[in-house]
Amino acid sequence: MKNKVVIITGASSGIGKALAIECARRGAKLVLASRSGRCDPELIKSSPDILNIITDVTSESGCRDLIEKTIEKYGRIDVLINNAGISMRALFNDLDLDVIRKLMDTNFWGTVYCSKFALPYLLESKGSLVGVSSVAGYKGLPGRTGYSASKFAIQGFLEVVRIENLKKGLHVLIACPGFTASNIRNVALSGDGTPQGETPLDESKLMPADAVARHIITAIENRKDRIVLTMQGKMTVLLNKFFPKLMDKMVYNHMAKEPNSPIK
Repeated sequence: MKNKVVIITGASSGIGKALAIECARRGAKLVLASRSGRCDPELIKSSPDILNIITDVTSESGCRDLIEKTIEKYGRIDVLINNAGISMRALFNDLDLDVIRKLMDTNFWGTVYCSKFALPYLLESKGSLVGVSSVAGYKGLPGRTGYSASKFAIQGFLEVVRIENLKKGLHVLIACPGFTASNIRNVALSGDGTPQGETPLDESKLMPADAVARHIITAIENRKDRIVLTMQGKMTVLLNKFFPKLMDKMVYNHMAKEPNSPIK
């Protein structure tokens, strides 16, 4: 990653922030995109070569602006990490459809927009296009219809982009963390679109965001096609391949045990 120009969306917190810190540690030139524009002060001190851009990835023009400002400063793009994302928690039957639209706009369309405008530069550098998906992109999670749908869509999209550019030197990584300790559940949308406010999980038992970041950056360096993280995540994907009906029951029972679960 030394001197590589790396764009990270959703870079102000959670996995995005951890990715920024890990990339800086490995000597990358960073472009950090987020709606808040917040950047860790310690990161700025340790890595002064940072371009921090306020970006709403639901905006096509905002994503184009992100790529143009990157080229204006650095003249190239080596890695684009599509990390920006939001989650939700409610049964589909109780869900305002605007919640699914918001998730698709951020998680899926944000990935599409940024990838579209960055692709010519990534082809030029034979760089890496990365999507931070989820185990929920392999197995639908009850109470997370919009989240799972957006992650399935991201994986299908990136897989096609990989195949279309198979002979052009483009590297495409689909990274699928399992449950990760971050703020994504605190700001997850409830059925009416308001943030749920607190996580239903014991965050201390989840994979830390910095560990997820290390796995993702190492996978980029090794130009891997996909990674699935956590033992639980790997077992979910493996068992679902051979015993999908059994996994339906296991996932249902697991999600029903969450505090204040919408699944009864």
